[in-house]
Amino acid sequence: MRAILPLFVAAVVAAKLIVPQDGTPQKPDLPKHITKEAVDSVNLGLQWLRTQQSSTGSFSGQRDGSTYSVSMAALAGMAFLASGSTTTRGPCADEITRVCRFIVGSATSSGMISSPDGESGRPMYGHGFSLLFLSSLYGMETDKEARERLAPIIRRAIRLTAAGQSAIGGWTYTPGSGDEGSVTITQMQALRAADAAGFAVPKQTIQKAVHYLELCQEKDGGIRYSYEQESGSTLPISAAAVATLYNAGEYDSKSADKCLKFVLAKMSLSSPFNGDRGGNGHIFYTNLYAAQAFYQAGGETWDKYFPAARDELIHLQNKDGSWNGDSVGFVYGTAIALIVMQLPYKFLPVFQR
Repeated sequence: MRAILPLFVAAVVAAKLIVPQDGTPQKPDLPKHITKEAVDSVNLGLQWLRTQQSSTGSFSGQRDGSTYSVSMAALAGMAFLASGSTTTRGPCADEITRVCRFIVGSATSSGMISSPDGESGRPMYGHGFSLLFLSSLYGMETDKEARERLAPIIRRAIRLTAAGQSAIGGWTYTPGSGDEGSVTITQMQALRAADAAGFAVPKQTIQKAVHYLELCQEKDGGIRYSYEQESGSTLPISAAAVATLYNAGEYDSKSADKCLKFVLAKMSLSSPFNGDRGGNGHIFYTNLYAAQAFYQAGGETWDKYFPAARDELIHLQNKDGSWNGDSVGFVYGTAIALIVMQLPYKFLPVFQR
């Protein structure tokens, strides 16, 4: 995985026309399902994110970027990484450098990566997204010194996550205080990214986390919000569970298969962003993980899902290039939309099968 990305931002992702010697413009080879309109939409979205980033690397000018400063910086960082850039190369190198500096500056000696106010009382979200970002950056970065600066921070973050796991395998907003689905998903994916980057991740931690999701699985195949809260299956958590079970290598497990069938039954592949469809107000969150699950599943599911999601996101995009995701905010929505739209470029190792 770590060797996947010394390719130079390949066709930097294809945004511009190639002009051969005879002067006839030709389109570069684009990944399957990526159109010129999609390229233009991604470029506009990346440009909007650039304009919203402060000199500190955060996105404090936006409501969500101010309230959840570390979480939003890390998500935006993932969107920049998805362009194929790192701190040392690519069109978003400067922005990634600032995000990295901000997140590294938010790391504590305990291993926790969070804002001073604890991300409004939910520090493990910021911690998980930050570990995901730093591990992904480490796996893509080719500069030895840059990697060496990140390594001790990532190792401490892994230890904190492992130590904060509940007795039955999940995580919640603060380390060791319980468990629920969304935070569990965040930590599992972060650990998967760290493992893909070559860091030692306790095998037992992953096994317990997979078991936790199995404990939360309902008869219909979906995943409920938490083990203790018997509220029935929820589409957002179920979509996220499929993606993270695949991240954990559970491609052939019965739990993952049942959960995927539940998600497919609840989502409209031909119109995934149109209406809530059981997302409980979290349709961008649902699609962030459903897109990853469908991408890794491949085949007809992905071929039907992505063109529809692509076209709806282009339609939903604001003129300035932003998206308002789930009413959480514009940084959140734009980062998620860009991650989904750039999946076909295959730049992020954590999202590969």
